[in-house]
Amino acid sequence: MSLKVGNVIITDVQFSEKSEIVNSTLYINKEEMLEVLSTDPRISKIELDLAKPGESVRIIPVKDVIEPRVKLDEGLNIFPGFLGKPEMVGKGTTHVLKGVAVVTTGKIVGFQEGIIDMSGPGAEYTPFSKTLNVVVNCHPVEGLKQHEHEAAVRMIGLKAAEYLGNLAKEVKVEEYQEYETLSLAESYAKYPNLPKVVYVYMLQSQGLLHDTYVYGVDAKKILPTLIKPTEVMDGAIVSGNCVSACDKNTTYHHLNNPIIEDLYQKHGKELNFVGVVITNENVTLLDKVRSSNFTAKLVETLGVDGAIISEEGFGNPDTDLIMNCKKLEEKGIKTVLVTDEYAGRDGASQSLADADKLADAVVTAGNANEVITLPPMEKVIGFVEVADVIAGGFAGSLGKDGWITVEIQAITGATNELGFNKMSAKNL
Repeated sequence: MSLKVGNVIITDVQFSEKSEIVNSTLYINKEEMLEVLSTDPRISKIELDLAKPGESVRIIPVKDVIEPRVKLDEGLNIFPGFLGKPEMVGKGTTHVLKGVAVVTTGKIVGFQEGIIDMSGPGAEYTPFSKTLNVVVNCHPVEGLKQHEHEAAVRMIGLKAAEYLGNLAKEVKVEEYQEYETLSLAESYAKYPNLPKVVYVYMLQSQGLLHDTYVYGVDAKKILPTLIKPTEVMDGAIVSGNCVSACDKNTTYHHLNNPIIEDLYQKHGKELNFVGVVITNENVTLLDKVRSSNFTAKLVETLGVDGAIISEEGFGNPDTDLIMNCKKLEEKGIKTVLVTDEYAGRDGASQSLADADKLADAVVTAGNANEVITLPPMEKVIGFVEVADVIAGGFAGSLGKDGWITVEIQAITGATNELGFNKMSAKNL
């Protein structure tokens, strides 16, 4: 069994009288799309806008980014558990609007929301300055509680991605990328001499507004479990959190996880990529111990030789990261960690909140405390005044004439801990 993914390359997006894809251009009937999205009584108004690479446009505060995709198989949906029954995905055929992203914005939900600049120095820190962005600006009704606000905007973003993704159903795809999804027994039999590697995927789950969803279920309610890497590509994991923008895994990041992609590139050649163990990030020490114990037991049961572990967020989750690493290493399973750093603006502070001598192979996505000054943009989609209160900002961040001085912590995806960015470090 396998998953076939076909990329429908989009080079431009425009509002038009008809929603369709013609000659690599995505045309959107704004009124029709708004009618589909405007069904939630918690949202008083929705506005649609476009932001393209190189334009003098700033989107703030960014909540989520989602790539439009569609399943071509009967009974299966992208984002199962939200937009359809929680049927197992990761198989069959999926079409992707490659080059397009849905970006949700509007009145701030939690202070850990981000900035996307489509040009200027800030654009170099976010991958979403290179995508054709369909921006969904949601205005909540008065008095809406934060968690209800987040839930409403999350669903609207997923519906927007579904609406656009459905336009790719009938588009001809010249070439498909095929991802093998063997059972463990089949995989071990087919590649008996290759080192077996598993990916331990830590999901943000530290409570209200710090949630990630698996087939529609809040990840803090799960015990570590094994899923196929291709399930992630089909939207089995959805972001629902307000953690610092720089290292938040948006839904787009989950759909395009580069660790999974890179492991597949080496699968069957240099290693046997046996699957993904998803685990959560916890608040209390006892919960951290429980989840890391189950993670270590499950990975050991798989009989693998090595594991890559990624986290989401910083500070408290660093303890989950190190616990997972230490317990696997003590079982003889070699680990590589992927994280970022909060080392102070001068880079001289302790990078992680926890550490262990067994964590001796670490990939960093950069220092989130680095400071940057963003020039004013001709157009702002959203609410620029939140620059003073979002994580990475401070009183006085928003200067005269639209200048913003912030830590790169405020830029969406700047130090993403899946490596979906341009920053890293090396020993000298």
